[in-house]
Amino acid sequence: MNKALELAYKYKNEIVNFMSKLIKAKSYSGQEKEVVQVIKAEMEKVGFDEIKIDGLGNIIGKIGNGKYKIAMDAHIDTVDVGNEKLWEKDPFSGDFDEKWVYGRGASDQKAGMCSMVYGAKILKKLGLFDDFTLYITGTVMEEDCDGLCWRYIVEKEHLKPDFVVITEPTSLNIYRGHRGRIEFRIRTTGLSAHASAPERGVNAIYKMAKIINEIEKLNERLKSDSFLGKGTIVVSQIFFKSPSHNAVPDECEIQIDRRITEGETKETVFAEIKDVFKKAGVEDAEIIELEYKKPSYTGEIFPTEKYFPVWTFPEDSFIVQAAKKITSMFLAKNLS
Repeated sequence: MNKALELAYKYKNEIVNFMSKLIKAKSYSGQEKEVVQVIKAEMEKVGFDEIKIDGLGNIIGKIGNGKYKIAMDAHIDTVDVGNEKLWEKDPFSGDFDEKWVYGRGASDQKAGMCSMVYGAKILKKLGLFDDFTLYITGTVMEEDCDGLCWRYIVEKEHLKPDFVVITEPTSLNIYRGHRGRIEFRIRTTGLSAHASAPERGVNAIYKMAKIINEIEKLNERLKSDSFLGKGTIVVSQIFFKSPSHNAVPDECEIQIDRRITEGETKETVFAEIKDVFKKAGVEDAEIIELEYKKPSYTGEIFPTEKYFPVWTFPEDSFIVQAAKKITSMFLAKNLS
């Protein structure tokens, strides 16, 4: 452990400069080509045995050729910056000081990518590779569609690791499970009429407003799990159709982000939504299931249902216990 830390400090400048380059490479979902090239160059410099960019654009670095397959993953896409005026620094400057590297994706999840590449270098330097093969993956489009990238790797690249470590930021805590998620839309339809005579039409937005009100109430009564916590539901976007700005709208849709906890499924979620329609008095509303079909930066389209079930590992599982042991050793060394 001490030798690994010594090497980490020895490579500090290289690590920081790599991190800075990762942030400078803007990589919104579906636009990750530049950052993939940055990672590829660093993997070559560090000495990975094999480096591959798959059809979707994920980068996969390999070291070793042992029996057990271990994958460590970081998604390398980011969300937008939002209002740039609220940023204290240019979100793509890659500026750094003695304590921090600044910019969009610094925490989520380019630091994970940076740590994995140099962690692999340290493992190799110390000769700690045993009977396992290590895959370091930089995955694309995760912010848009959580499970798309790894579904592609499993189904198209036929890479099925024995163990996977995800480097999402956890403040160095060990997470052995995660709530699931489903995205869908709700649609209401009405009848258009001139805005000067709204009584002649049926306003689709007014119908949707009743549903939105019931969804807000639903969020307060969703079930909770002792380990994963409570499910949530959010109206995240709203859309409408209308012949003009002075007409009664005849269609309205809302986007729903529903986080699901243990014991909840797509079927239970949709049953709750149908009950919402009943409570709102809008039983002709529709649930629209969503499929992600956006092209990756390579042009590949890999249709994926926007439903990702709950997952958990038992606390006594081998990988969880191994992670706890290593984390305890690391913290003991650094706090002593």
